[in-house]
Amino acid sequence: MIEKIMNRLEEGLMILLLVAMTLLTFSQVVLRYVFNSGWGWALEATTYMFGWLVMIGISYGIKVGFHIGVDVLVKLLPRPGQRIAGLIAALLCLTYAVILFIGGYQYFDTMLMLDVEAEDIPLPRWLLVVIVPIGFGLLGFRLLQMTWRILTGRLAGFNLGDEAAEVLRANLAGPDAGSDGAAR
Repeated sequence: MIEKIMNRLEEGLMILLLVAMTLLTFSQVVLRYVFNSGWGWALEATTYMFGWLVMIGISYGIKVGFHIGVDVLVKLLPRPGQRIAGLIAALLCLTYAVILFIGGYQYFDTMLMLDVEAEDIPLPRWLLVVIVPIGFGLLGFRLLQMTWRILTGRLAGFNLGDEAAEVLRANLAGPDAGSDGAAR
């Protein structure tokens, strides 16, 4: 239940941020080129929204398998070898996420302590950068889930999608096939 809510929240936030960025950028273009004016804070707002989108999208990409994996050599290993390689990769990524979570939290804490405002937006900067530790915490959570699935045998390795196999299936099935390779 909690994971379902978390998934919907991630998806909803990413959609909201992408729509807001698009509308803000479009309105800036219209204001600048049609009315010769604009908002001074729009670029900074779009930059922060993009940062939020990326930080949420990193963990979401792990969950749904959107990240590109270079696994040519790993695919040559037997299944137990793939699991070991996947476990090593997951643990290294988890270590990376923990290091960046700590650094992100320290940056957030510094901004909170200094209580400075953003350059063009009348908001405290800590409120805008709080996504850094949150995003890396989410990434760590998703990597822990993947590590558990590898340990319990539900995943053969650090599987983030097999793009090459999908393309081959689609090409072999012919032009009338859907994305799943089945003929229509």
